[in-house]
Amino acid sequence: MEVSPQIRIGTAGWSYKDWEGVFYPPGMQRRREHPLEYLAQCFDLVEINTSFYGHIKPELAKVWARKAFAVNRDFVFTAKLHRSFTHSPFAVMEPTSAATIKPSDEDEMLAREGLEALASEGKLAALLIQFPVSYKNTSLNREYLEVLLRQFIEYPCVVEVRHASWDNPETIRSFAQRNVAFCNIDQPVIGRSLEATEHVTSAVGYVRLHGRNYDQWFESEKRDDRYNYLYSENELTDWKDKIERIARKAEVTYVVANNHFEAKAGVNALQLKHMLTGQRVKAPETLLQHYPELKNFADPLGDVSNSNLSLLA
Repeated sequence: MEVSPQIRIGTAGWSYKDWEGVFYPPGMQRRREHPLEYLAQCFDLVEINTSFYGHIKPELAKVWARKAFAVNRDFVFTAKLHRSFTHSPFAVMEPTSAATIKPSDEDEMLAREGLEALASEGKLAALLIQFPVSYKNTSLNREYLEVLLRQFIEYPCVVEVRHASWDNPETIRSFAQRNVAFCNIDQPVIGRSLEATEHVTSAVGYVRLHGRNYDQWFESEKRDDRYNYLYSENELTDWKDKIERIARKAEVTYVVANNHFEAKAGVNALQLKHMLTGQRVKAPETLLQHYPELKNFADPLGDVSNSNLSLLA
């Protein structure tokens, strides 16, 4: 009998000011509740987003792991590698390439400290190495990527590239030979941006949904504006089929919604979870109020304060 594929669905990040009163109840901080105590009741996965902007503090990593474990023993984290390894320090003004990326020895030390703290708790599922669309498939960039993958070889690595020059048989073979996962993304296809793929090059399948906000993708005044996008049911149905095909080839598949503006990532992640399982899902009461269409397939969570949090002690 065929083993059913393991698919984990979640959001990119959990700490957003515009999620309070939308995904999380208002005044949550005053009640000293942790966002992960809500998120881990809805999903089995979250992608750490803040690690791209600042290295994970080991003591925080352990708190996150234990808070999530208390409400969901199966919950895991993936983490974005710090931008010093993947982006030019002046990425807004110049293209990123191997010649412009300048990580320091301290960056490697600090990155490892945070990743090891999560790994020591048994909760680090994968390391996401995300390059911008300006990082093209050149010999110099391929060489740098090989060095970077050897540098973090102890972790299951996922590489996200956004330029279409990487979508070719040579790249897929190279990733498979190195047991590195190819990140399949949904993004506005502008110029030579990578179109939607469904590559599986390791035991890990990985999907990231960034939204399709064409108007704001490159022109937005605020970074968060580009992620102000809610996928339609038809758009998600197309990805549901892709995810199922990816999952049949992988041992575990991680699906991450990154359209985080006003918790739209949470809405679409729950919708995908329902579509892939055929079962009703649990959602925070505030999210159901803000997006009433969720009530077609979601029921309210119980009170987090009544959850079994004794494992935190």
